[in-house]
Amino acid sequence: MAPTASRVPVEERLFSLVLALLATEAGLTKNEILSTVQGYRQRYDAGGDNANLERQFERDKDDIRDLGVPLETVDSPGDAGNNQTLRYRIPRGAYQLPSDIRFTPEEMTLLDLAARVWREGSLSGESRRALLKLRSLGVAADEPTIGYAPRVRLRDAAFEPLDAALEKHLVVRFPYLKPGEQTAREREVIPLALVQYQGRWHLSAEEYVDGGRTEGARKMFLLRRIVGRVTTGRPAPERPGDHAAAAIAGLEEVWRRGVAEVEVERDTDAATRLGNRRDSERLGPTTDGGERLRLHFVDMAILADDLAGFGPEVLVIDPPELRAAVLERLEEAARG
Repeated sequence: MAPTASRVPVEERLFSLVLALLATEAGLTKNEILSTVQGYRQRYDAGGDNANLERQFERDKDDIRDLGVPLETVDSPGDAGNNQTLRYRIPRGAYQLPSDIRFTPEEMTLLDLAARVWREGSLSGESRRALLKLRSLGVAADEPTIGYAPRVRLRDAAFEPLDAALEKHLVVRFPYLKPGEQTAREREVIPLALVQYQGRWHLSAEEYVDGGRTEGARKMFLLRRIVGRVTTGRPAPERPGDHAAAAIAGLEEVWRRGVAEVEVERDTDAATRLGNRRDSERLGPTTDGGERLRLHFVDMAILADDLAGFGPEVLVIDPPELRAAVLERLEEAARG
């Protein structure tokens, strides 16, 4: 039987996965990952049923790809097409900064000092032990350079009180600020599930409306838009079912319907990050030497934030609403 698993935060599991996949050029098999990487190995059952853990790994692969990490799969020599011997890796060359980025000596000094602090604080004892175990398996694992820091978001402040309310089956209230609105509105809901999708936490819930009743339909709340204290109230009515699976399925459907087309400049950070998203489809070169991509999204406001962060490296072609949202963010940045 697998040992009792201590709870490992999602961001720590994703970070450990990125470190492990950067640590070897040859890549790691799924079994090596599940049995050695922090966040998986605690629940790994040698010789037992690891189907749930394998599904978790598949979701994690999608999450880190959505964060722009270039995760690759490589067939083992002489055993092509066998999923059990398929190897996963993150090539360092594809995850480095663009070649045209240069730092002054003063900037390099600051970066070196920051890296030393990051190194001591980020590579936990668990991660170090996992690297040692990989070496004991015969995997050539060099401890990765800490400059390869994944863009993993920390949990939102609302996570812990919502998680506690779910365990105790309590109704919750919180102020929620929707995109385009200036004032948050108080929401009272029956929490059903907390799920992480594409690196962000969502709450699936039934909302109470005027008159103290619920509409019966599930709603999805992005935790980053909860802008105040989460308070708990009366016991929540029973709502049987696999709400987490239903929430993920709903988000997947929204993701499939949300489609955008953008143009990116070649050999830029935008080209690397956006081109390596799991939803990225390459549509061909542009007339000015760039590349056209098709992307899927769940939340247009979040995608607009991400695209605006690349500045002139990205041009939104479609939909018009996304283009307008990105322009609005760029104009606001120029004014401020």
